[in-house]
Amino acid sequence: MAPLFFWSGVVLLVVPTSLRIAWPMVARGERLFLLFLLAEALFYYKAVYSPTNFVNHDEFLHWIASDDLMTAHRLFLSNPLLPIGPAYPALEILTTAIVNLTGLPLFVAGTLLLAVLRGAFIGALFLFFESIAGSPRISAIACLVYMGCSTYVLFESMFSYESLGTVLCVLTFAVEAASKDLVGRPRLKALGLIALLLASLAVTHHLSAAVTAMYFGALAALEALRRHGPSQIKARTAAGFVAILAIALPLLWLQARGNPLAGYLGPVVETGFKTLLGKIMGAATPRSEHLGAPTQPLGMRLTTLLAILLLALGLATGFFRSLAMAAPNGARAGWRSIQDILKGRWRDSRIILLTLLAFGFPVSVAFRMTIAGWEIGNRMGTFVFIAVGLVVAVSIVHFWQGRTPRGWRRIAPAVALAVIVLGGVTSAALEPLRGPYRVAADQQSIESMAIETALWTKEWLKAGNRFTADRINRLLLASYGRQDARVNIVEGIDAARIFEAKELGPDELYALARSDIDFLLVDLRLSTGPPVLGFYFEPWQAQEGTPLSGAELLKFNDVKGVTRIYDNGWIVIYDLRGLHGSS
Repeated sequence: MAPLFFWSGVVLLVVPTSLRIAWPMVARGERLFLLFLLAEALFYYKAVYSPTNFVNHDEFLHWIASDDLMTAHRLFLSNPLLPIGPAYPALEILTTAIVNLTGLPLFVAGTLLLAVLRGAFIGALFLFFESIAGSPRISAIACLVYMGCSTYVLFESMFSYESLGTVLCVLTFAVEAASKDLVGRPRLKALGLIALLLASLAVTHHLSAAVTAMYFGALAALEALRRHGPSQIKARTAAGFVAILAIALPLLWLQARGNPLAGYLGPVVETGFKTLLGKIMGAATPRSEHLGAPTQPLGMRLTTLLAILLLALGLATGFFRSLAMAAPNGARAGWRSIQDILKGRWRDSRIILLTLLAFGFPVSVAFRMTIAGWEIGNRMGTFVFIAVGLVVAVSIVHFWQGRTPRGWRRIAPAVALAVIVLGGVTSAALEPLRGPYRVAADQQSIESMAIETALWTKEWLKAGNRFTADRINRLLLASYGRQDARVNIVEGIDAARIFEAKELGPDELYALARSDIDFLLVDLRLSTGPPVLGFYFEPWQAQEGTPLSGAELLKFNDVKGVTRIYDNGWIVIYDLRGLHGSS
């Protein structure tokens, strides 16, 4: 009965609000209020999964960094679980500032910050669309379509640096678009604010800063191609100045803090593109693609599929109408507007750019159809949906509803928008209801027994010991236990090789002996089933689809110099310090 009541609540939350936002002849203030209401309600949907503590993988990483900042009172401390994280400390600075000002616990301060960011994001997105489309109705519908993005409900609401980065990104877009017609001193003030936002973004999130740089670079290129009159030269100059800032500030920050991006993003991008190209060229699907693919309930999958089809229909019927909006004569019927654009005559390069960027939607869906490319498609969706929102909104207003919508023209598009938002909810997580422990399933693997073990290490072993474990227990040891959790045993040998070996060979034993690892945690529950997400330790693991055996996990019992100091029946902690002494 729990799923029935849960999804009934979600439908009642989304459908009436979406219908009213999309309904014709609704006041601007009411649409904006309902957007804020729906945004915060969807944030509550995310928060109610775990209302008292962080539970998502990325949230633990930034929780650890925030704790380190409050303890050491220094920035740029190393984080072995997220090596790139210390170079982008803005989220931790904001959160710890709230803690110091209010005395709130870190989790409460982080949740409060995220609630504010959700409202700021949807407000900035609405103002951005309104500045370029000139219609509160199109702007509200575009924001509603954006909520159908698979990252909006969960990924962009996590306590993670991308949640702040996307807000700063859209705020920069909104300020730039709103200031396009300003001249003189007000224009200079707007450029100063844009520079401040870009500088903040450069120290907040690498991917958001890169997308912002590409957006303003492409906008400057379109402004250079557009046929300007004598009074429009300043617009080209301003676009070029903003583009230079957007590109230069992140690069300068990378130079100042080092460039960890290649090692962090390089393998993900390379593997994802190779897998997608292999599918396009007709290569056989690897066995791991089938074995490692987690599944959702049928109803969630059907809702997601229907939402994708509706988005595709909206893009197909809105593409040329969206382009026509940028023509000097507005959205004039016929092909004359498109001819003007092809000749370089348009009034707003932002509309042209967003309309073209909507082609990224099918590309992101294609990436999401592969295990290796899923993360690329997921991250693309966060930014591609800004363009998708505009094109689909134009389709609904100018094609499906028309000037005087009646009957099905009034009802059907509003219902379709509600389905699109529900599709964003169903595609956000494998299982939104918290259930029993599942093996290697991120938030579904966070439970009290492992947390109590991590707290035991802090109480009895004290903080700061060097530990290694599987992906989930590393997070718990580093956060609740305040231990120094390591991904690699020594350089070139990761924890997976030690844990998954049937027996410790000379190479593995030598690596353990010459490492500085103090303790090793073994979770025997890994032997009870295959990993839900396809890996026990790291995403780049080879996915065999079979669980580890108890013999493989307990092989440390017979190693000279290794002592078992903790055993609760499922979780075992081994002391490796004697092994170092014997080496």
